[in-house]
Amino acid sequence: MDKKRLKKIAQNLSAPPKGILAADESTATIGKRFEQVSVKSTKKTRRDYRETLLRTPGLGKFISGVILYDETIRQRCADNTPIVKIIRNQKIIPGIKVDTGAKDLAGSKKEKITEGLDGLRERLMEYRSIGADFAKWRSVISIGNGIPTDYCLKTNVHALARYAALCQECGLVPIVEPEVLMDGNHTIDKCFEVTHKTLTLLYKELKLHGIFLEGTLLKPNMVISGKDCKKQADWLTVARKTIKCLKSSVPRAVTGIVFLSGGQDCELATIHLTSMNVIGHRLPWNLSFSYGRALQEPALYAWGHKDIDIKEAQDVLLHRAKMNSLATEGRYSNIGEDVFRT
Repeated sequence: MDKKRLKKIAQNLSAPPKGILAADESTATIGKRFEQVSVKSTKKTRRDYRETLLRTPGLGKFISGVILYDETIRQRCADNTPIVKIIRNQKIIPGIKVDTGAKDLAGSKKEKITEGLDGLRERLMEYRSIGADFAKWRSVISIGNGIPTDYCLKTNVHALARYAALCQECGLVPIVEPEVLMDGNHTIDKCFEVTHKTLTLLYKELKLHGIFLEGTLLKPNMVISGKDCKKQADWLTVARKTIKCLKSSVPRAVTGIVFLSGGQDCELATIHLTSMNVIGHRLPWNLSFSYGRALQEPALYAWGHKDIDIKEAQDVLLHRAKMNSLATEGRYSNIGEDVFRT
């Protein structure tokens, strides 16, 4: 394990004023997104859309890395240039999603386990040979009546630890993503409780597996109210509770924290991130972003709605990337957002 190299990659991915673009939707998921803008999902349209995003002029000023799907990392652009080369030309680090999705957890109602460990070592070695420098594995934790169970939590953090160990063995920085879903009517306090327990168990498991924490990134949910909760916590409460949760569960050795948006509105995710960086400026980790929909949604709408519009899609993607870049330094303001609202 080249610890110096892993640490350097992790630092480059999470250092302000940049963050990560998650463009790793599965074929099924991106198909559903395309349906919303009346675009048929084919290998070509998926490539054209992602090529549009990745060729955005100046994207590398605000984006440090991009997470790709297996199909995408292997693709070539319309001019036969490999997608990975387009990314490198933007001074952006290519990464890859390596889990194969969440499946029903045997013996536990309404809970999931993320699969994909079989053959992972060989796949990681192949992805590195193609050009990836980091990887991502997502576990999903639901809050509901009697869940999450300890069985679900322990099974998922064990899988995350095994994945992380294989990544570092193969020379890739692992992003560990234990997402506590915002689906449900739970309070922000319940989200805090479950997120804290999940992260505490995760780092105990990573320690048991000998993970080099300086060569990892954490991609957690923010501590927020369930989307169906009648009382939605304000941005300051979200920032304070998220920081409190992280300080009491995440080791100082972790290089950076790159939040997922988890279905939040684009601007709200940016407000929450900037708020945390305003009140948490003395934290031991950089707080950045690894957003999918919160970066892409306006761009997808511009690209696919009515007629394909490459320039408009790139303009709105660059805007969202810039806004979140400002948020990594606590400098975001929603003044001027109206121009880009669709």
